[in-house]
Amino acid sequence: MFVVHVYLAYLVLSIAITVWVARTLHQNGRAFLLDAFVGQTELADSVNHLLVVGFYLINFGWIVRSLRTYFDIDTVRVAIELLSEKIGVVLLVLALMHFFNLYLFTRIRRRALDRLRPAPPPMPLTHFVGAR
Repeated sequence: MFVVHVYLAYLVLSIAITVWVARTLHQNGRAFLLDAFVGQTELADSVNHLLVVGFYLINFGWIVRSLRTYFDIDTVRVAIELLSEKIGVVLLVLALMHFFNLYLFTRIRRRALDRLRPAPPPMPLTHFVGAR
């Protein structure tokens, strides 16, 4: 009896949370990507947009995939427990995606900084070739 209500609540809450996290990542990730791509605004914005699209696809796919339940939902208590379990899993997936994005940003930034470092100086000449 309560299954449709749980499904609707689950979809509304999980989609709202996903959109909020994606917007937060998009807004705050832009500055980090601009730094990582050394001011290349168009490239940073493009990567930021692609990361958000991928974030949406993975999370919405997970949300839809985990919509199914095999339990009989015959009381409000069971409905709330099922809903909290499902939302909890969505929050864990969002957290994992957030940390994965941070990992990617850190790698991109480290690679960009490595390219900016000057090359080490050549080895000092200790003796001249052919000199005796």
